[in-house]
Amino acid sequence: MNNKTRNLVLAALFAALTAVLAQIQLPIGPVPFNLAVFGAFLAGMLLSPLWATASMAVYMLLGVIGIPVFAGFQGGPGVLFGKTGGYVIGYIFIALLTALSRKSDKIWLTALGMLCGLLCCYVLGTAWFMLITKADLITSLGWCVIPFIIPDAAKAVCAFLLGKVLQKRINFKNAAS
Repeated sequence: MNNKTRNLVLAALFAALTAVLAQIQLPIGPVPFNLAVFGAFLAGMLLSPLWATASMAVYMLLGVIGIPVFAGFQGGPGVLFGKTGGYVIGYIFIALLTALSRKSDKIWLTALGMLCGLLCCYVLGTAWFMLITKADLITSLGWCVIPFIIPDAAKAVCAFLLGKVLQKRINFKNAAS
């Protein structure tokens, strides 16, 4: 299989994986806890910045056209333009910044990239949530960020560890360059 075809297949695979992970959820408030962030981190750990970004863009576009890939088997533009849409868009930054930071093989740099991607997701998602719901910053942080910090950090660590194992066992070198 040539490199471009392989990268297309892997990007589609990570979009599909993220769609499946989004369905593993706990509705704890206005923003559900789910595992889609793990999919974004893992795409960043295993794909190049371009293809990691493409995988999350494909995930987002599948949902926008109505395929029920978002949390709770939801789809359609209403979800993306609804109160949680900013977080979905934030997955692109998680994947991109994780992939960019992983290039040096320094653990601290990858951790920093993952953190920066997650912060971008939180900022974009919370600002979007506030715009849509008219909630104030403190309320929005209490609903949308604070309960997610530890679980999202755990997802990042798990994606990092799984990504390192998969990098050694499966030839992701072509996809990551």
